[in-house]
Amino acid sequence: MLIRLPILLILLFILFTSGLKGDNLPLSKNDNLPSSVDMEIFSVSKKNTHMPLGTVNQRFVIHARKTTGTIKLDGIVDEADWLKAEVAHDFYMVLPYDTGHSVAKSEIRMVYDDKAFYLAIIFHDTIPGKRPVESLRKDFVFANNDNFLVFIDSFNDQTTGYSFGVNAAGALWDGTMDKGQGVNLMWDCKWESRTKNYPDKWITEMRIPFKSIRYKKGIDHWNIQFSRQDLKLNEKSAWAPVPRQFPTASLAYAGQVKWETPPPESGLRLALIPYVLGGVSRDFENGLKQQYNTNFGFDAKLGLSSALNLDLTVNPDFSQADVDDQVTNLQRFELYYPEKRQFFLENSGLFGNFGNASINPFFSRRIGLDAPVNAGARLSGKIGKDWRLGVMDMQTGKTGDTLARNFFVATVQKKVFSRSSFGLIFVNKEHLDIPSTWQGNSYNRVAGIEYNLASRDNFLTGKLFSQKSFSPHATSGQEFTEGFNVAYSRKNYLLEFIQLYVGKDFNAETGFVPRINFLEFNPRVTLKFYPKSNLLEYHGFLTEVNNFYKPDNRQITDRNVGFDYFFIFKSRARIDLKGYNHYILLLQNFDPTNLGTNYLLPGTGYNWNEFSAQFVSDNRKNFKYDFTTGYGGFYNGKRWYAQGSVNYRFQPYGNISMVYTYNDLLLPSPWQHTGFWEIGPKLDVTFTNTLFFTTYVQYNQQLDNLNFNARFQWRYKPVSDIFLVYTDNYFPGIMKVKNRAIVLKISYWFN
Repeated sequence: MLIRLPILLILLFILFTSGLKGDNLPLSKNDNLPSSVDMEIFSVSKKNTHMPLGTVNQRFVIHARKTTGTIKLDGIVDEADWLKAEVAHDFYMVLPYDTGHSVAKSEIRMVYDDKAFYLAIIFHDTIPGKRPVESLRKDFVFANNDNFLVFIDSFNDQTTGYSFGVNAAGALWDGTMDKGQGVNLMWDCKWESRTKNYPDKWITEMRIPFKSIRYKKGIDHWNIQFSRQDLKLNEKSAWAPVPRQFPTASLAYAGQVKWETPPPESGLRLALIPYVLGGVSRDFENGLKQQYNTNFGFDAKLGLSSALNLDLTVNPDFSQADVDDQVTNLQRFELYYPEKRQFFLENSGLFGNFGNASINPFFSRRIGLDAPVNAGARLSGKIGKDWRLGVMDMQTGKTGDTLARNFFVATVQKKVFSRSSFGLIFVNKEHLDIPSTWQGNSYNRVAGIEYNLASRDNFLTGKLFSQKSFSPHATSGQEFTEGFNVAYSRKNYLLEFIQLYVGKDFNAETGFVPRINFLEFNPRVTLKFYPKSNLLEYHGFLTEVNNFYKPDNRQITDRNVGFDYFFIFKSRARIDLKGYNHYILLLQNFDPTNLGTNYLLPGTGYNWNEFSAQFVSDNRKNFKYDFTTGYGGFYNGKRWYAQGSVNYRFQPYGNISMVYTYNDLLLPSPWQHTGFWEIGPKLDVTFTNTLFFTTYVQYNQQLDNLNFNARFQWRYKPVSDIFLVYTDNYFPGIMKVKNRAIVLKISYWFN
């Protein structure tokens, strides 16, 4: 019955959602959209009846004309093509309210030629004074800047796309979109922008080449959304109205750009990105001599069509990738660190979004972090109207005791109804040139299927999935996993439910599955209240129960009951008050300090309460901070902790910040009193929007490590960089060097 119940839930889920006839759930007229535009959104004029059924806001259309002259990017909108262009204005407020037009006045124009499309953005000030920006660094934090973002759904599928943007100082933002609203800022492409500030407004002109993105040929319209954040006014707005519970990136609420003629077919497109590298390193901890390293490699991008791309890499190097933020780990399971390497990022959601955060069959960080990548290839993109395809093959070399391996993953996704999809994935990890004395799995494979639900209005979302692993000698019949989650979101409430199962022999060696052999049920409810107050924007609470069971006998092994009351102020400050009750039955030895010296025994159970309070300051200020403190039980003892950050920005040239965490563990003998500090000061300097310097120091008492990392980057041409990276690791008590390295890397993008 244990396995039949999830299967029954899956069948009911598919039957229910399939019956929505295109996922058309009704919108509440008074709940989520301005009443003045309700009829405009839900009716399509005769003028636009030739357009296929699209977003909720398909009635919002901006017409892009083809240019007759040349657009000069200078922050001055005076060319004849700009003056004749249609203007998108009368933005709708999203935050702090979503019931009318924005107070801030905005104007967007859009034109194109045979090679690129252009946007002219004019944002008028309502409140005089300096416009808040974080720095000139690329891919700025949205919440910390006056900014403009455009979200482009070039396949009209309302789930995938691209985002481009600028802040008021001219810093750039670009990323790929997946899941209908998420933006992955690690992606990079060639485009240009110029921003000019005036006393009463700021103006940006953008040029985005058609060959920098993927789109379906022969289509004369794309879904598109324009978003503005005005921090002085404390207002977020969008051209096409968006309910306040969703980000302006929600493609379900995009409008449309109507091209005068369809964008040009791209044909074959080739970009070559070679690099050269020189460096020196030394491992002092193991007494090794200084090692000199020179290297050469390249990436290549071959656009087989405007919708399908082939990426190749030979001897790639990822030395310039940002260092991971170190954390104090007091959990029983592996921590997750996001992918930051450029090669794996385009269409990364097509490969990495299967399963969920704790049951992921493919995690690209498993490739190349313990052995060098010799070469790799990835084919990804759209085929036809509703199909997405992804195929990746990576080869790593032999190093030390680690054998050479081949990693292969193939995925296919079929859009159904308005925004939902079915997907399949197959992952294969295979060891090569295996010696006769070697012990281990010669291969590991995972196959999975899933259904992703996204209603047309985005109110109802969910997923169900099942995966099966294959390894030599695995015959127990418990090498599979399945999961089910659903969420229903309105302005005043969010209802969520998650159910997961992982068999005791499920093995995804190329995935991220930190825990196996459990059955989980997690209902969660969030309520929000919007008072008529000069101080509060809204307040409310979240409550949840998260239970884990042994699959074979239904014995509970983990229970977390939580309550969080939050206050969101109009000043952008926030207060959270949380309380949790935890119960854990240990199934294996565990050291609560994670130092591996003393252990709690399997079969022992622990129950405790924990309380915490958090304050986040107004992020519009030059000086901002947040602070969290908590106290309660911790297994067989007590824990007090404090964590937070402080940040001061020198607008617009950078900021200095520090994150800190202190865990004070009061445990009985043999642990006694144990404390862990983690401190990370960081200096981020942006001399221009192409010249950056970052210094990051991380002290982790639990790891007994002091890390120093400095990185200089000069983007001397679009997507062409010079990096100088220096890193040190020390034993902090005696300041003895563990290892040290310095690397100079130069890359250039040839089109």
